[in-house]
Amino acid sequence: MNNILENNMNKSDIFSTIVEHTREVVFELEDHEFKQDDSLKALGANSIDRSEILMMTLESLDIKMPLLALAKAVNIDEIAGILHARL
Repeated sequence: MNNILENNMNKSDIFSTIVEHTREVVFELEDHEFKQDDSLKALGANSIDRSEILMMTLESLDIKMPLLALAKAVNIDEIAGILHARL
């Protein structure tokens, strides 16, 4: 999903992009059924994994912003919401 530059991308599409990258980085989650309230940390992604997932997602969405802007998000849905607001 490289550079999904779509103006009509919705929050659900962004959620799916985050899930895709999470599965790429944390192989144990390949068959996990992701929910909006899942936390990357609670799912076992360490800080390096989380940074990689977020950087991959930002690149896919062609969004430039500091990772620190996502620090307050407590779950994947909140991350998707912050990113959706930046499109």
